[in-house]
Amino acid sequence: MYMLMPIRTLLIAIFMFLAGSGALPALLGIRLNQADVAAPLIGLLGTSYFAGLTVGSIMVFRLIARAGHIRAFAAFVSLFSASALAYSIVQSVPFWIALRLVDGFCVAGVYVCLESWLNDQAKPERRGTTLAVYMMALYGGQAVSQGLLGVEPGNPRLPFVVASLLLSLTVIPVALTRMAEPVIEEVQTFRLGRLYATSPLGLFGVASTGAMLGAFYAMAAIHAQRIGMSNLAIASLLSSVIAGGIVLQWPLGRLSDRFDRRKVIVLSFAAVGAICGCMVVVTDAALFTILGVAFGGFVFALYPLCVAHTNDHLVPTERTGATGTLVLTYSIGAAAGPIASSVCMTLFGPGGLYAFIGGVAFLAFLFGIWRQFVAVPVPGEEQRAFQVLPRTTPMATSQNSGTSSERAEV
Repeated sequence: MYMLMPIRTLLIAIFMFLAGSGALPALLGIRLNQADVAAPLIGLLGTSYFAGLTVGSIMVFRLIARAGHIRAFAAFVSLFSASALAYSIVQSVPFWIALRLVDGFCVAGVYVCLESWLNDQAKPERRGTTLAVYMMALYGGQAVSQGLLGVEPGNPRLPFVVASLLLSLTVIPVALTRMAEPVIEEVQTFRLGRLYATSPLGLFGVASTGAMLGAFYAMAAIHAQRIGMSNLAIASLLSSVIAGGIVLQWPLGRLSDRFDRRKVIVLSFAAVGAICGCMVVVTDAALFTILGVAFGGFVFALYPLCVAHTNDHLVPTERTGATGTLVLTYSIGAAAGPIASSVCMTLFGPGGLYAFIGGVAFLAFLFGIWRQFVAVPVPGEEQRAFQVLPRTTPMATSQNSGTSSERAEV
């Protein structure tokens, strides 16, 4: 516990930020679905959010360097808090789409602020443990936030007010901190072509994972509502998916350290596809939630598995830049996922969401099988140790490089 004292402010901040913001995608989707808004329009909210996240991940470095971490963090969170209140005042789909773009930009700024600070404060020998605790706080706040779906005792504006309240309180621990602000340097990303040449499966896997999770976050609550689940059942489902993701990441990662990592990635994509096949047809809330735990366990593990596979082919000095490109690739995939899955739901009904996610997983599975035929694996003793990673910014791992030799293309 002593090792966490220097970063306790950052852990409190990320927990409160996700507690206030984590349920907004589901909450907005449920409201629009109740208003009989077409699924593709609902999907545009998710696409807009991830577009803002992508733009923000490129632009916020200069803003933070100019204003400083504390003032930049306060600005990003305050703008997000105002956005949360604005949803309750103006019920307009175009306006909400614009707000989600702003939200994504603000989230990118918050992640870069906190994660660059986390890297500056964490001791090198304890960086892995520190990052794991940071992820627990992040996903814990996201899981707690789903309780906002049940906060509506006759006042439809109340969940947005509570979200704004939590977000506003997030500023306090950071504004009062005495931690020294780090010097932030903009991450130089790899060109996509170069990264694909280095690790085709890593890049394709990250893009596929982005499309699957972007679709899930944007449309899962709409699917659940359309198959008859209550708001509390939807909150339980989303929290269970997050919990499943936390539980299985580490075991799958350890497994990938002992065997050919590509096989673990391919089998994880296969598992996601099979689970989604069941989720297409299951409508019982309890059984669906159990499937959701398994779904979260495998799909949440895919991003860090693909990043680890990519890092197996890089030297330490290349890893931060490569991670930046992988984050952008994930965000681009996540921006495409909501609109594509919403079209599938329009064409094939609610189950179209998981048909889309399962289809993406199946394509990634086939791609992974092909890569195993045309390239040799990295020897087990030369694989870099797996690390649990958030799908946020490259700042989370920018100083966490191990040792490695140059790799040939795999």
